[in-house]
Amino acid sequence: MLTVTTVNVNGLRAAAKKGFVEWLGQTEADVICLQEVRSEAQQLPDEVREPEGWHVVYAPAEAKGRAGVAVYTRHAPERVQIGFGGFEVPGSEEFDTSGRYVEVDLPGVTVASLYLPSGEVGTPRQEEKERFMAAFLPYLQGLKTRAAAEGREVVVCGDWNIAHREADLKNWKSNKKKSGFLPEEREWLTRVLDEASYVDVVRALHPEEEGPYSWWSYRGRAFDNDAGWRIDYQVATPGLAGRAVKAWVERAATHDERWSDHAPVTVSYES
Repeated sequence: MLTVTTVNVNGLRAAAKKGFVEWLGQTEADVICLQEVRSEAQQLPDEVREPEGWHVVYAPAEAKGRAGVAVYTRHAPERVQIGFGGFEVPGSEEFDTSGRYVEVDLPGVTVASLYLPSGEVGTPRQEEKERFMAAFLPYLQGLKTRAAAEGREVVVCGDWNIAHREADLKNWKSNKKKSGFLPEEREWLTRVLDEASYVDVVRALHPEEEGPYSWWSYRGRAFDNDAGWRIDYQVATPGLAGRAVKAWVERAATHDERWSDHAPVTVSYES
């Protein structure tokens, strides 16, 4: 069994003080993908930077205090790649030092941690998100082809910052014109699944469920009312997705027990 967890930690140093370290010590995951680390490795406490029993790859952002992704693995990765430039994908080099993508090769599978830009309608942030999406789709198509040639499966885990369907956020009607649920963003994610032939693993295992949500705003009583969004995904090649046997969101029991505004999303795959 291969168990993979993805979670946006909303600042790893802060999360470490709120319960992430204890969670890490108890998890049965084999691979953990983190987003929004927002720290250089040397700024992190030892129990997070080099936790016992884990191999850790960090991809911090050049802009200090922003973004940052990481992958924790029980076994040393065979290959590490930061960013997705260098594969003849126009525009991809812009994001090589943005702390938004890292991938590692493990036996038979490539695992990536993705932090897609969040965006805000009518601002340069949304333009950045659109540029990222334009470059990332052809990269995903090429990644799948290269992996297949090597007999490998792929899973891209992370905060995609897009709710794909109405079932993926509680208050979808009031968010139709907001970044994260724009028609063009949702259509792009459809293209990832259809044109690039990837599978939204959690949705495949929970086809009719509302959510399961993975992010709740700190504003108001969003968490207590379960007014959440499902924006954290494990998107896998069909062969790996077909081996998924269980998927769940590790939602905290209470608001005060949270160590991030996101909850870990975990999937177990048959080996």
